[in-house]
Amino acid sequence: MRPFSIKTKLGALVVVSVFITTGLLMIAVRTKTEFRFITVFSVIATLLITQFVAHSLTAPLDEMNTVARSISHGDYTRRVRGAGRHDELGDLADTINRMADELEAQEQQRKELVANVSHELRTPIAALRAVLENVVDGVSAADPETMRTALKQTERLGRLVETLLDLSRLDNGVIPLKAHRFEVWPYLSGVLKEANMIASHRSGMPSASGRHTRTDVHLHLDVSPPELTAHADIERLHQVVANLIDNAVKHSPPHGRVTVKARRGEGPESLDIEVLDEGPGIPEAERHRVFERFNRGSATDPHGPGSDGGTGLGLAIARWAVDLHGGHIGVAESPRGCRILVTLPGKPGNPS
Repeated sequence: MRPFSIKTKLGALVVVSVFITTGLLMIAVRTKTEFRFITVFSVIATLLITQFVAHSLTAPLDEMNTVARSISHGDYTRRVRGAGRHDELGDLADTINRMADELEAQEQQRKELVANVSHELRTPIAALRAVLENVVDGVSAADPETMRTALKQTERLGRLVETLLDLSRLDNGVIPLKAHRFEVWPYLSGVLKEANMIASHRSGMPSASGRHTRTDVHLHLDVSPPELTAHADIERLHQVVANLIDNAVKHSPPHGRVTVKARRGEGPESLDIEVLDEGPGIPEAERHRVFERFNRGSATDPHGPGSDGGTGLGLAIARWAVDLHGGHIGVAESPRGCRILVTLPGKPGNPS
């Protein structure tokens, strides 16, 4: 039992009351004072002490009730002042304050999410509206080039909506894993070829979907051993690798190199994947935020030529897909550029 707990205080109250009553009785016996006067004095002293102790216990509860009522009405700035107490009330005050901190942070994230989604939707909608208005007003003809511009904005809208739906499904846990054994080299080779094909197809066009359009960055695959196999959901893993490659290419210098490494993990059919680029890297202070939604970093010129910076959702998608596998993704130390390390545990029950 803690020395300053409520139980200790109540026990001390009883002991003090008994001592006061006993002391007054001894005084009454020695001074031959009538017991009725002693009884009155004893009751008054006990009530005063009880009132003092009760106030010290109920005052924090009243404050907690006020703060909790404010939080229920949406005011997350209020805090309980009694968090420094060394008793159960202090623990409760600390819990309420931590709850208020978390609710305030969630509310801030919600506001940022709404603002960012509104911004991301407004840009392609405004561009699409401008194109269509020009066609309707006769300023420009509905030629293939104009329609291609409108199509690109529509694609960007569709991709953003699909990405948000993916995040919503992942948050709600409604995306099941369809994991099975596969050969790593041909799989990753196909992902890299697809990334090159997409970049070549979009070369020379403004990026409107968040995907890079650069063809000057060389993609290199390093799988060891070549016959390496792993156990994962290849559709979800494709989201991880494709988004990491896309992010690395955007941050690469002209004629840079992006390397995708794959190695066997600690357990059977587990997998470690590294994606390395030669860009400016990520400051250590920002590494814990790079996987947050709509985060683009604070670098003055974070993206290479031919990139609009994307929507800031790619790395968030990668993190949730890895979490779905029970794996880990993070920024690892690297002497040059950025190095993202992905660890997948393999079959359920295997050590990772």
